[in-house]
Amino acid sequence: MNGIDLIARCLKAEGVSWMACFPANPLIEAVAKVGIRPIVFRQERGGINAADGFSRQSSGNRVGVFASQGGPGVENSYGGIAQAWGEGVPLVFFPGSADLSGYDIAPNFSATRAYQQVTKLALSIDRIELTTRQVRRAFHAARNGRPGPALVELHRDVLSQQVPENAVDYQPSKTMKSAPNRSDVRDAVKALLDARNPVIWAGQGILYAEAAEELRTLAELTQIPVITTMQGKSAFPDDHPLALGSANRTAPKGVFKWLGASDTILCIGSGLTRTNFGIDIPPGKFMIHSNVNVEDINKDYGTDIGLVGDARLTLELMIDEVKAAVGDNGRETDTALAADIAATKAEWLAEWAPLLNSDETPINPYRVVNEINRAVDHANSVVTHDAGNPRDQIMPFYKATVPHGYIGWGKTTHLGYGIPLAMGSKMANPDKFCMNFMGDLAFGHTGTEIETAVRAEVPITSIVINNRTMGGYDKNMPTAMERYGAGNQGGDYAGVARALGAKAINVNEVAGIAPAIKEAQTANKEGEVCVIEVATRQDTRFSKYEDLLNGS
Repeated sequence: MNGIDLIARCLKAEGVSWMACFPANPLIEAVAKVGIRPIVFRQERGGINAADGFSRQSSGNRVGVFASQGGPGVENSYGGIAQAWGEGVPLVFFPGSADLSGYDIAPNFSATRAYQQVTKLALSIDRIELTTRQVRRAFHAARNGRPGPALVELHRDVLSQQVPENAVDYQPSKTMKSAPNRSDVRDAVKALLDARNPVIWAGQGILYAEAAEELRTLAELTQIPVITTMQGKSAFPDDHPLALGSANRTAPKGVFKWLGASDTILCIGSGLTRTNFGIDIPPGKFMIHSNVNVEDINKDYGTDIGLVGDARLTLELMIDEVKAAVGDNGRETDTALAADIAATKAEWLAEWAPLLNSDETPINPYRVVNEINRAVDHANSVVTHDAGNPRDQIMPFYKATVPHGYIGWGKTTHLGYGIPLAMGSKMANPDKFCMNFMGDLAFGHTGTEIETAVRAEVPITSIVINNRTMGGYDKNMPTAMERYGAGNQGGDYAGVARALGAKAINVNEVAGIAPAIKEAQTANKEGEVCVIEVATRQDTRFSKYEDLLNGS
């Protein structure tokens, strides 16, 4: 058995059932021989993004894997791996490489050197007897601590060698979890219970720790309202009386109101990274920060109490301390708080009702979002956005009710991420309706992956809102747009999808949106990929209430 065949067996032992790839890489043939399904994408980033979606939807219990050829393959893969690094997604990347004998000769590309800044671990197999050790190290790194991508570079001349008998044994990696000091937990709970206006800020660490139920229990016991981050959306049900909504740079009005008025914040499962695509927490708050990664604490925000550990274990300890302090049933239901949250939500929706219910033509994108909310079965769907205006428009209004029912992303904002994310989600959840909401510009980046979905029999739905321009850019480059048409583009995206083998639906009137979504749901159940192109107008009004962050 040579090194490549041994890696395939290691992947099988790790529970890998399919591998995203873009040839040529000898691992593709090797995994096929051991019963792992290789899916060849149209370009490297699509494959990485699909593996990314699979990892997310599996809470990191099943780690997505991607293999590319060396040279241009590993060079083209950088953006997708950087996206996973920014988003904290566990992946293992197996790029091909030059022979070790010529590896250090320019201009050969070194993946281990080039990827060090966007992976948790970047290593190569430079001795055949190290094959299993390096693969195990990569999976261990991807799974443990803050999730993220790891890389194992494959040297052809090394891995074509026969593996010594004493170097073939492989023990799969395990997730290792730790809990914070109980004394610190006790101090944190006391601070929360003593606070006048506390808020919980919950990130995607809740999803990876599979701690949504514990988060809900803590919120109900303490009667503290919950904000979820963009990546954490779906960790707390949006229809819960204590739900304030999710915080992108756009958010429901209640997020801004309570965040501004709060005196104490429990931030759990979030790295609290400041980003242009999120809301900054105002200064002057008593900060309790719980995260699996100690390096995230006291990073962008000063921390008063730090709790280092797995989100689920941390919440379990906090729940025990709350019950010890106020009784097993927790605090009485705060009807005034629930009424205030509900009233603020109703006020916010009333302000946006003219757009959410607009009958204008071309169609307003907010009406599309509203129709999606009405048409899908939230408990049995996975929805994601794409970069730009579609993200800012759907994030506040889409109602996520179950863990992983929505994939929020945007620490970095690669256009076209949504299609392969939906594919990876469908691979992890074959019985759920998986849909991405995207703009026309995003379709131009990864639209040909619709053919991959058709070929691989991964029935997803993509809704493309086509306003024939780059939304909002007319404010940044008015002369270029007016004089030269820079940023304007057109196309028949449904026609492209149809040519790629998908079911394609054009919607030009409001009345056609809901029937199109129902038709797509039926098509997906029957194994068809579906693309719905909706002719929309540009709308750059967003749900932002920054003045409330200052208490005004």
